[in-house]
Amino acid sequence: RRQRQMCIETDTGPIDAYFDYKLGTLEYRSVRFENELLDKPSFQGNAAVNYTDRETPWTRIIEHKWFEFGKDEQGQDLPKTVISREYSSEWKPGDEPYYPVNDEKNGALYSKYRELAQKEKKVVFGGRLGEYKYYDMDKVIEAAWEMCEAQN
Repeated sequence: RRQRQMCIETDTGPIDAYFDYKLGTLEYRSVRFENELLDKPSFQGNAAVNYTDRETPWTRIIEHKWFEFGKDEQGQDLPKTVISREYSSEWKPGDEPYYPVNDEKNGALYSKYRELAQKEKKVVFGGRLGEYKYYDMDKVIEAAWEMCEAQN
């Protein structure tokens, strides 16, 4: 059990960064956040709402209090809330990469990095950045468990 926990706690990063970009730089999408403190106990009634229409400039609003710290010691709603609007943004080296760009050019470059990765001993490349593929969070957790099980 301890082995599994240690594996899950291991951080991953971009596979091309691990190899110092020696084959070239993979492309990513990034995200920009705008935070706002609102003078009301609730903004949207849940943690995250995704926006997929063309007219809305942000892709998601996160209301942080719904994750775990939205009540006081007596279990009452806090009088204010904090939201973050998430905007898609172009990525450039030095920015935080969030999502891989799945196209033919990047797929071919990733395949070359994957060949290098398979030669590494005691290194596991996982998650969106390590495997250069989009994952929903539930699938990321599932894949991490499976990788850990395969290592044991």
